[in-house]
Amino acid sequence: MSTEAAEGTRARAAEARMAEAVIDDAMMESMRAKIGVDLRIGHSVNNEEATRIAVAKFAGGIGDINPLWTDAERGTRSDYGAPVAPPSFVIGCFSGIQFGWPGLGSFHSSTDMDLLAPIYWNDKITATCRYDGFTGPRPSKFAGRMVTDHFTNTYRNQRGEKVAEIRWQVVNYERATARSAKNSRKPLEIPHPWMPDEVAEIETRVLAEKPRGEEPLWWEDVTVGDPVAPLTKGPIGLTDEVAFIAGGGTPIPRLKAHAASLSDYAAHPAWAFRDPATGAREPIYAVHYNEAAARAMGVAYPYDVGFQRQCWQIQLMTHWIGDAGWVKHLTSQYRGFVYLSDVIELGGVVTGKEVDADGEHVVRVQTFARNQRGDDVMPGTAVVALPSRENGPTPAARRARGAS
Repeated sequence: MSTEAAEGTRARAAEARMAEAVIDDAMMESMRAKIGVDLRIGHSVNNEEATRIAVAKFAGGIGDINPLWTDAERGTRSDYGAPVAPPSFVIGCFSGIQFGWPGLGSFHSSTDMDLLAPIYWNDKITATCRYDGFTGPRPSKFAGRMVTDHFTNTYRNQRGEKVAEIRWQVVNYERATARSAKNSRKPLEIPHPWMPDEVAEIETRVLAEKPRGEEPLWWEDVTVGDPVAPLTKGPIGLTDEVAFIAGGGTPIPRLKAHAASLSDYAAHPAWAFRDPATGAREPIYAVHYNEAAARAMGVAYPYDVGFQRQCWQIQLMTHWIGDAGWVKHLTSQYRGFVYLSDVIELGGVVTGKEVDADGEHVVRVQTFARNQRGDDVMPGTAVVALPSRENGPTPAARRARGAS
């Protein structure tokens, strides 16, 4: 491509615009009428059955190398007694939905998650999503005024057992104001200018980070103040985002091509925008891999997905606690964007331990996810159940199918 053509493409990309609106009384009244409704989510369900391939694709899509999820013999040998999926697999079934507030930008801002039972290979997962209402509007330095939506996702297996519940929030903001605010902020150097030796060191670190596996982490051996073994992600690349989508992660709605996508966009114009560089209609979800989409949303560069970051937090904990432990509860706040080219180091510190109301020996952890600029882009917490030398069985065994 000639220099002139390249400059023209960049200029057109810079001009990309999505529909824009401001928060007004009519918009808020319309949303109040929807509070308590179970939403139609069929177009955003990405997996229904935890087949061997579906589990492998999901684990690969979040970068989880734990063989417990992909090796049938390993799963059968474990306390689960059969091949099992990562607890985050529900996110690959259904995570979120584009809902309401036409003309506003939006981003996932926080999650509160209970993991209740294992998902075994070939389990069928049914998800529901309830709209619990919104808070605001409130002023924001990022974008004039914002409102925050609240949702509850519930996941059940084919026996009707609840395996997980996710309570999550989405911030909706005025795009035009966000774009003006972005122009007034100090620009970041994006993509990050990594040197070859820096990238080599990062990749060496990533390859050295292994899950605990079959060696138990005993509750009695954990002390308040202990660090959680770190987990590194990055430099985040385009294929990392594509792999997350291919594994079932959060295309809202499911990605389609040609007539299939155009039919959807004709029925739901707010789901898409026209890429000025290619002339094609692209889904709003393309902000995670398309520079023109990200800029039209008022963001400097393509960025990760909130629920993708959530999967990293869960992987941090399953790596640390080993096959015999169980992640019971997590919270997370998504602060700032993880841009393509960023490197994220996840970790945490033990803040407490106790025997909880369920009679399980649990450890409480404060977690973090820091980028190369030192920003904690996902502060959070976790509660994990660990095996006890004195008071078995292990948490995994307690939750195994058929256990009392």
